[in-house]
Amino acid sequence: MRFYAVALTVILLDQASKLLIQATMPLGHSIPIISDLFAIVHVMNPGAAFGLLADQAAWVRKPLFIGVSLLAIGFILYHRHCRVDDHPLTMLGLSLILGGAVGNLVDRLRIGMVIDFIDVHYYQYHWPAFNVADSAITVGVSLMMLTLILGERRERDRGRAS
Repeated sequence: MRFYAVALTVILLDQASKLLIQATMPLGHSIPIISDLFAIVHVMNPGAAFGLLADQAAWVRKPLFIGVSLLAIGFILYHRHCRVDDHPLTMLGLSLILGGAVGNLVDRLRIGMVIDFIDVHYYQYHWPAFNVADSAITVGVSLMMLTLILGERRERDRGRAS
């Protein structure tokens, strides 16, 4: 149940934060939090990560991103039910990715694009704006990569010991 509790927590935090931004900030507005480093913004991302494919027509972009999201969600749920013995960090990573994928999918279904509001920058050099769902996906993928690296290291060490 922890798997789904983590995913649900990500979805709720993501959607609550996006609804708060929509309700309290005009589109395009920015509130500096730490001068020249961090701001809260209200932007709409029609593309994927880092605005990928944002210039494509909506009739191409929207079904593509919804389809990819549904495939990812389906794969994660299938993996969860078939491989419940996986490493706890792998399962945590998958639950974070699931929550993030659903959070951004809700935006795409509701308004056709994703609300981003976290702006990390160094003076005029900006990282693309992102949101709670994006953060959860990034942390989830990082945890899964960590388990792969640690697993390979463990296997290599076992091979040396034998």
